[in-house]
Amino acid sequence: MDEFIQGFWNFAQQYWWLIFPIMAMGGGAAKAWEQGSKRRHERRLETLRMKAQLKTAEIEARALTQQAKRRGPSVVDTTASVVPNDLVARLFAEHDEITARWLDYELDVAKLIAFPAMSDGRQPLTAAFLRAKKTADALRPASAEAKVSEQQITEYLQAVGDYAVAFEIAEKDARRLRDSTFTEPERKRLERAQQLLKVAVDESATQAERNVAYKRVREELDGLILLSDDAVTVLEKQVAREISAPVAPQPSPGTNGDGGIPQ
Repeated sequence: MDEFIQGFWNFAQQYWWLIFPIMAMGGGAAKAWEQGSKRRHERRLETLRMKAQLKTAEIEARALTQQAKRRGPSVVDTTASVVPNDLVARLFAEHDEITARWLDYELDVAKLIAFPAMSDGRQPLTAAFLRAKKTADALRPASAEAKVSEQQITEYLQAVGDYAVAFEIAEKDARRLRDSTFTEPERKRLERAQQLLKVAVDESATQAERNVAYKRVREELDGLILLSDDAVTVLEKQVAREISAPVAPQPSPGTNGDGGIPQ
């Protein structure tokens, strides 16, 4: 060991000048990595912008095509100061469809356990989706019959396109992540909650069994997944659903109710 250290210092004394090109190479590599990371980030943002633009164009094309079918071969003037109601109605349908897909996660506790990132605003892509939702909701006209300007509908059209793309990206990421962001003990708690949830909504279980399972589901999820008030309400209704009692056979006409003939 001493011979190795001595040999190293002998080498360092003779070739000390090599430290400068080595440092330059290291600095250049670090700078190149940083630039490459920045370029990847910029490409990703550009991809998201392109997807949003394509989605916007797709929505607009479908809306105008639908309108053309209803009104005949006439060309729609999208530069008019007042936008046709058919276009607004079509955007409403697109907007509502995305919201319904989101609520399918938000109100279904089983899905929230399976894909927790969809309810976690700390996840960057989920946070981006929630911002896009807020923007689209704010720009939505009061009704499909409301008079809106070209500027208003252009902004709303872009917002709905961004909303759709943001949801698709957040959903794909949540399905990729699943429970990977949790620790092993936390994943075991999620697994137990999933199993208990099946009992809590099982119509073949007694009410007492469902109540106990529901309570334990809430305990397992505490601190892991924040359930919205609406999700809790939906789940409680499922747990409290009355168990169908077997219908007692009715006595046949002409009998005394015990199968005998009236005296």
